Amino acid sequence: MQVLLLEDIYKLGHAGQVKKVANGYGRNFLIPQGLATRATKGALQQAERIAADADKKRTALNAEMSAVAEKFVGLQLFFPARAGETGKLYGSVTTQMLADQIGEKIGLKIDKRQIHGQPLRLLGMHKIGVRLTMDIIPQFEVIVYREGESPENYMVAAEQLAAAAEAAQQPKAAEAAKPETAPEAAEEQQPEGRK
Repeated sequence: MQVLLLEDIYKLGHAGQVKKVANGYGRNFLIPQGLATRATKGALQQAERIAADADKKRTALNAEMSAVAEKFVGLQLFFPARAGETGKLYGSVTTQMLADQIGEKIGLKIDKRQIHGQPLRLLGMHKIGVRLTMDIIPQFEVIVYREGESPENYMVAAEQLAAAAEAAQQPKAAEAAKPETAPEAAEEQQPEGRK
């Protein structure tokens, strides 16, 4: 089924675009919610106007939400948890738990569906994104630490892993920058029987 989007829909498209969607998704969700309409000739004539109006709304919303996104800079959430010897949690840190703690820390009501990622099931530091708009997805850190231990241990370990990963990337970049051997030198290195 072809639909004309009336609103921006995450992972589908921007308002004013024509998209092909499953019949049930279009008929049972998009059209009844007022998010889209069937892509008829009459609707397609209004596509440019819909796109222009939505672009104005999107620009205003992005300007407003960029100020909110700054609140996520440097944000760290801490969750004590019980875990096994391998670091796997007995349970998980859910997106609802993350949304609740964001509300407590910065006073912003976030729906759990706006949080990118699956429930956290391992100890350590995790980077998580929050979708404020289709274009603005700030990231914050979540530190899941073993009950009775200090969360700083996990932060130091994460910093060491990041430094090791960066150091591992530097030799690869240096190798890629080396000039290749000249063709004459390559010929000189071949055994005489192969010439």
